[in-house]
Amino acid sequence: MNSVLLRLLCAKSVEATWAILVEEMARYGFDRLLYGMTRFRTQASLGNPADMLILSNHPDDYVRAFVSERMFVYAPMAVWAVENEGGMPWSYVSRIADTLTKDNFKVLELNKEFDVLAGLTVSFPDPSPRQKAAIGLTAMSGLNQGDVDGIWKDKGEEIEILAHVAHLKLASLPVPAAQQRLSKRQREALEWVSEGKTTQDAATIMGLTPATVEKHLRKAREALEVETTAQAIMKASLQRQFFMFEG
Repeated sequence: MNSVLLRLLCAKSVEATWAILVEEMARYGFDRLLYGMTRFRTQASLGNPADMLILSNHPDDYVRAFVSERMFVYAPMAVWAVENEGGMPWSYVSRIADTLTKDNFKVLELNKEFDVLAGLTVSFPDPSPRQKAAIGLTAMSGLNQGDVDGIWKDKGEEIEILAHVAHLKLASLPVPAAQQRLSKRQREALEWVSEGKTTQDAATIMGLTPATVEKHLRKAREALEVETTAQAIMKASLQRQFFMFEG
């Protein structure tokens, strides 16, 4: 166990961390994983899926339906994860069967279609109200929920520790941002404002007019799909788009 944790802690990329986690969870009987993390949670939602870090080795069609089409909003275990921390086997769903809605059952039908029938969910502590992360572990074909409950009873602490360490590592690594890349001028304008400079200060430093700096800030907000410059600064920082060297 210690050697696995050390490998996770020494991993240098999201891809390397994920590969280790997938490999190790398979040893416990879980061969399909779905991890999600958002840093843009609001009181009303978990934010735009495009802004989330989503990692999975499920079939693309399943991930597309569950994540991109936002079916996760009605997934019983995802709802549990938003409201709780720790680990929970999916036998929980049978205990709340009387409270499930039509939308909940649509998710369960999707799961049945893709053989996502038995497993458990680990929900991680939130370091801020804006962040939430959880992972769903789907059991290998041939294992039923009773088998998973037994695995959780015997090895739950190890599984939870492994998941937590992987999550902490993933949270420390740069979030891919290929679809929201800022231009050099947009990034530079945000950088100066993030350091407390006024628009006039930034204009003087950059050799531009204040109106042009305002234009770059507006374009940065649009590129990052946020409403305020403060939100743009936070999002660009989380995506490691600040203080980048050209070339």
